Amino acid sequence: MGEDRGEGACRTAIGNLFDQERYAQLIAQNIMRAFNNTDRCPWVNLTKEDYIRYHDQEWGVPVHDDRTIFEFLTLEAAQAGLSWYVVLSKRENYRSAFAGFDPEKMARFGARQVKSLLSNSGIIRNQSKILAAINNAKRFLAIQEEFGSFDPYIWRFVDGSPIVHKIKKLKDYPATSAESDALSKDLKQRGFQFVGSTVCYAHMQATGMVNDHVLTCFRRKQIIDSYASGEQ
Repeated sequence: MGEDRGEGACRTAIGNLFDQERYAQLIAQNIMRAFNNTDRCPWVNLTKEDYIRYHDQEWGVPVHDDRTIFEFLTLEAAQAGLSWYVVLSKRENYRSAFAGFDPEKMARFGARQVKSLLSNSGIIRNQSKILAAINNAKRFLAIQEEFGSFDPYIWRFVDGSPIVHKIKKLKDYPATSAESDALSKDLKQRGFQFVGSTVCYAHMQATGMVNDHVLTCFRRKQIIDSYASGEQ
């Protein structure tokens, strides 16, 4: 009888454990269901949590910090010919390899650093793009010297305020604009590399120079509201 009671207690404990695990699974499923039912832009892959975080927390939010602007310029240039998610998934590796995207430090990179970067499997090992990133750091510093900060230089291409588009679906997204054409042309004249109009437009989207969240996306209105409050 003692053994029977012991076995029964064991079965009950195991059953309770399974019930708890099942309950936890149901809670997680409900959270993800609610998460996935939130209206977002159609380009967001809802199976990738880091992609969702990027969309929900960064994409389209106006950026005025020079180092963050330089980070996005560098990553967008690295993206050329690739998907954004490929670069985004390597972002932390880039931060480590590129001295936290400090343009002053990157501008001093020489042959030793280039050799190290080319052997770094955590980033895109394209020599042209790596050399362009170092070159662009030098050009970035020159603009800072001229304008006091890179921020007023780049935001003047949208007259200092975000351009808000009314995008309904994926096919409505432009690849370039008159503003990105002008930015690309000016950057190239200043010696920047891998800054075609498509790269520049993607940068403008990422850093909130344009608000390209679709009309139904929950972030669109939140970001527009932040313009008036200054909470950008």
